[in-house]
Amino acid sequence: MTRLAQPNAGEAVTPADADSTPDGWSAADALQLYGIPSWGGGYFGINELGHLVVQPEQDPGRQIDLHELVEGLAERDIGTPVMIRCTDVLRHRLREIRKAFNNAIADHSYKGNYSCIYPIKVNQQRHLCEDLRDAAADLGFGFEAGSKPELLAVMALTEGLPEMPIVCNGFKDSEFIETVILAGKLGRHVIPVVERFSDLELIVKHAEAYGVRPRIGVRTKPSAKGVGRWESSAGMRSKFGLTATELLRAVEFLKKHDMADCLNMIHFHIGSQVGDIRRIKAAVNELAHIYCELTKLGAGLDTIDVGGGMGIDYDGSLSNSPSSVNYTVDEYAADIVYRIKSACEANHIEHPRIFSESGRAMVSHCSMLVFDVLGASTFPTDADAESVKKLLEAEGERPQPVLELIDAYEAIEKPRVNLVEIYHDAVQAIDEAMNLFNLGYLSLPIRSASEKLFWTIGKRVLDLAREKGELPDDLIDLPRRLSDIYYANLSIFQTLPDHWAIDQLFPICPIHKLDEEPTRRGILADITCDSDGQIDKFIDRRENSKPILELHKLESGETYYIGIFLLGAYQEVLGDLHNLYGDTHVVHVSFDESEGAGDWNIDEVIEGDTVKEVLSYVQYDPESLVKAMRREVERAVKNRTLSVREAKNLLKFYSEGMEGYTYLE
Repeated sequence: MTRLAQPNAGEAVTPADADSTPDGWSAADALQLYGIPSWGGGYFGINELGHLVVQPEQDPGRQIDLHELVEGLAERDIGTPVMIRCTDVLRHRLREIRKAFNNAIADHSYKGNYSCIYPIKVNQQRHLCEDLRDAAADLGFGFEAGSKPELLAVMALTEGLPEMPIVCNGFKDSEFIETVILAGKLGRHVIPVVERFSDLELIVKHAEAYGVRPRIGVRTKPSAKGVGRWESSAGMRSKFGLTATELLRAVEFLKKHDMADCLNMIHFHIGSQVGDIRRIKAAVNELAHIYCELTKLGAGLDTIDVGGGMGIDYDGSLSNSPSSVNYTVDEYAADIVYRIKSACEANHIEHPRIFSESGRAMVSHCSMLVFDVLGASTFPTDADAESVKKLLEAEGERPQPVLELIDAYEAIEKPRVNLVEIYHDAVQAIDEAMNLFNLGYLSLPIRSASEKLFWTIGKRVLDLAREKGELPDDLIDLPRRLSDIYYANLSIFQTLPDHWAIDQLFPICPIHKLDEEPTRRGILADITCDSDGQIDKFIDRRENSKPILELHKLESGETYYIGIFLLGAYQEVLGDLHNLYGDTHVVHVSFDESEGAGDWNIDEVIEGDTVKEVLSYVQYDPESLVKAMRREVERAVKNRTLSVREAKNLLKFYSEGMEGYTYLE
């Protein structure tokens, strides 16, 4: 039996949000319904206008009205869909991670220091990386590059910051490693990580050739594994890293070349979005003991890199589900510091510097996408049994399945009715009615009436179940079957590739009308012509997920906006060009504290892909296309199938379309 969501008066809300509307609905109900206090981490709330607000520093007194911002962008011809990055949220997240480790270091009297390393594979967008670099310089953080292009980008990005650590993971060729060695001669703090033994041989070769004493890292394959979707990326069968035998061989190889003191860092990775803190504890404990053993063997280690894995709570459940984590940033920091300290002190070894590559935790919260709804498809739920009876009489037919649907319809309101039985009868009857139609024994008007009866029965059964506060297991699929389809001006494949590919859940909710009770239940379908281009799974703190999202009825002349949140990690760089829908507009905003100003500043606008840009990505030459269309139009004018005026308008539309946004405007 599934309990239906009920408003929780104890849910934390901002003070301005408590006023109820005449129908009893309040912003507190909306906060509870969409789980905003749980997944929002204090960065989101609802104001007195019923608009979703961004609270850049988790302070309800400093808010950016998201609906006001989107409307303001529209006035500047920056339409939806639009990705909004809040620079202040990014900086606050970095400070929170810094504070968590500072507190853990102080609480445990730890003698080493800490740096958070940003793997730019998480989101390589230049403006985001520049914002992150500026904040990282003050916090003692660094970058990670996992490929040759990423290394070249990071080296230029960190110009003038020689002490900023740069960790180099991933496969490396001779050119990659030679570049790293030469960067050392620039005075840069670059650490190449040995993923395969051949990497170490190349590092030593180029270091000796250039007379450099490099800082070398080595990745180990831990026996401990992560949990969730990426657990296979760790363990003895993991893609990268050296086994225990290879680690010993590496130390001996470096000793042979008088470079054992250059082995400064031990590194591992147990997977992304690790939801269970126990797996992290076990893995860090193993890594710390490997560190101690290698130190005893003569390696010049001074740094432990615990890799990625620190997840975020996408669904607000604070659990070890794939879309959540059962720990906080503070607990994560405390456990890592404690485990490393304990192992080192047991072996009488100095406390090392700690790195973590916590990219997802650093950038997820700062990015959100807002899109507009183009329209909705709803199922008719206003059937009238008497009109159906008259239709049957007029057509001279009395098909048994239709009569059974009428019986089910009339039985709903009887005392002590069994809702599950009514629904089962209706499903059986509609299936038989469809079979009769397919065999030619049912007319189209009677089929239409049967469908309306079925949807009406289903809606009434669901309403009665909600009044009782519970949904029997046999009715679990009913909300999905009755849901509206809201057409979203976006591409799931471009904006939410992880939702499409691995069923990752992201928080989704309207950004306005939150002081009104949502009366519709729907799924979201994108504008690609692909049946996979839809969102039919949404976060639900009481269950793993729910098949519908509570939405407001679309009003004529009104633009309805919905936001998708916590998108900063991976989504932008993994998005594809399905149907040639390109990158969306991106706007960087910050909180404006100047007197008499609005609550937000537009710091940067990166316009989305135009049609001609996405065509060029797939090797079309836009100018050639325009010329081809012009030749076609001239032939049509000559053959008198188009007038000169019509030809002119068509060419104008075609040429202007090349310069336009790939999404609907």
